[in-house]
Amino acid sequence: MSGTLYIVSAPSGAGKTSLVRELIKQVSNLKLSVSHTTRESRSGETDAVDYHFVSTEEFLQMVSRTEFLEHAQVFSHYYGTSEIWVKDQLKSGQDVILEIDWQGATQVRRLMPAACSIFILPPSRAVLEERLRNRATDSDEVIARRLAEAKQEMSHYSEADYLIINDDFDTAVAQLESIVLSHRTKIASQSITHRETISELLS
Repeated sequence: MSGTLYIVSAPSGAGKTSLVRELIKQVSNLKLSVSHTTRESRSGETDAVDYHFVSTEEFLQMVSRTEFLEHAQVFSHYYGTSEIWVKDQLKSGQDVILEIDWQGATQVRRLMPAACSIFILPPSRAVLEERLRNRATDSDEVIARRLAEAKQEMSHYSEADYLIINDDFDTAVAQLESIVLSHRTKIASQSITHRETISELLS
């Protein structure tokens, strides 16, 4: 049985990374795709765990070899998702989650229309700014730029299949989990997962 591809998008500071990490802890057979990026690692980040940190030259070479399922330039840095890794995981029956921006989500939905897409919004612009500042990883200039672009990013929420407002963390995680679990109980999935049981019941 082929796995399901989940796409989670949000403006920077909406909390998608924390939500996705908690979701993966709580739901089995769900693996996060580790993106390639040209930005420098932040404090506490580990190569090949948080991102595959590569040079701009290496990244562009990968683009020329069409190795990415999607790629985009965000705040002067490049980000991309390995196509062969994602497809190999799905082929093995592994569910995969992509934590990517709206540009990447658009590319992936075009190539893989069966993917389940989720958009996360903050409860207000004031909360978004507070979260960005509390991260203490960006300068005031970068924060101002992120906030300026957030409105345009958030306008793409309606392109997703599901929308979650990340006001209360536990509630947002529960909503994410319910999306994944309900998706797994669709007829197409259950007919394959439980084909022996169904066959016995109908024999």
